[in-house]
Amino acid sequence: MIDDYLAYLQVERRVSPHTLDGYRRDLEALSAWTRKSADGDVAALREADLRAFIAAEHRRGLSPKSLQRRLSAVRSFFQWLLKHDRVAANPAAGIRAPKAPRKLPQVLDPDEAKALVEVSTEAPLGLRDRAMLELFYSSGLRVSELCALRWRDLRLDEGLVTVLGKGGRQRIVPVGSHARDALREWRSDSGGADEAPVFPGRGGGPIGPRAVQVRMRLLAQRQGLFKRVHPHLLRHSFASHVLESSGDLRGVQELLGHADIATTQIYTHLDFGHLAKVYDAAHPRAKRRDPR
Repeated sequence: MIDDYLAYLQVERRVSPHTLDGYRRDLEALSAWTRKSADGDVAALREADLRAFIAAEHRRGLSPKSLQRRLSAVRSFFQWLLKHDRVAANPAAGIRAPKAPRKLPQVLDPDEAKALVEVSTEAPLGLRDRAMLELFYSSGLRVSELCALRWRDLRLDEGLVTVLGKGGRQRIVPVGSHARDALREWRSDSGGADEAPVFPGRGGGPIGPRAVQVRMRLLAQRQGLFKRVHPHLLRHSFASHVLESSGDLRGVQELLGHADIATTQIYTHLDFGHLAKVYDAAHPRAKRRDPR
């Protein structure tokens, strides 16, 4: 049943290999615990059994965040079994994992982001690196989305890019003027055809996520940034800077391609001074009286 479910995730839901590996690990942990503690029949598990499984994983040292992820995989698995009439109810539906402390994402401030993306185009691969970093910061793409881009996906005259995100969800994202200029220069230099990858790797295929991560770390050091710089840091910075300027959480959700707005809410870590200005400007009874 687990193999059938993983095949469904891969073929029909089109989840990423990273997500698929996570589900596999979580469900294999459930299967191993079931063989040892519950007669080996996953389909016969009840709510009390799953509570015992989560408790055992907690005693084994799993963090609240890991328990949340493990329970989410189990809940989704049983929901699929229920849909296909393999179980009579979802025993995980009413179980909640311990709350995990939510870490705020690290971001670059606007000056640091500017320093990072403005790499020299005279260096080897400089035009490619500049186009890649500008596009990351301009449009908040995931590294998998950037690696998969073909030139046909970019409409530079309109300032738009079409990307295929998680779960096979397609979205159209704006591309800023600096990124458009950098991409035009890179295409002119590389001679990219419509069907060619925007950022090719060795052999002409799309560049891999790991190669992008390693390159970004090197470029950050060259630019004098000694934070832990990675592709998602520019996505975090994009989201934080747009949200701070606009206050439009729904808009940022659409730009990032989040299915659930709760995922986007992590970027509402605006500083108190900014929040106070928003409050004073918006609330009818917030105006402070002149003490004189």
